[in-house]
Amino acid sequence: LTKWVKVCKTNELNDGQLLPFDYGDKKIMLAKMEGKIFATDRICTHEEADLSMGILSEQGVTCPLHLSVFNLENGNPENLPA
Repeated sequence: LTKWVKVCKTNELNDGQLLPFDYGDKKIMLAKMEGKIFATDRICTHEEADLSMGILSEQGVTCPLHLSVFNLENGNPENLPA
């Protein structure tokens, strides 16, 4: 996205929470970790699983299907199979 889109108020997103939303044809998620809010694609590059159903940790968000971890800073997978 090249512009700001209001999804929620910052105080409505809890630490450790993943919040999915759609913007046009884009499937995005917000993640709040240690007080920082991240926005990234929520679809796994391997099997198109919804990452907002995954597990959020300091390492990133873990895909619920095959356990690939995605970096919250850049959205890139950190391990296979993604």
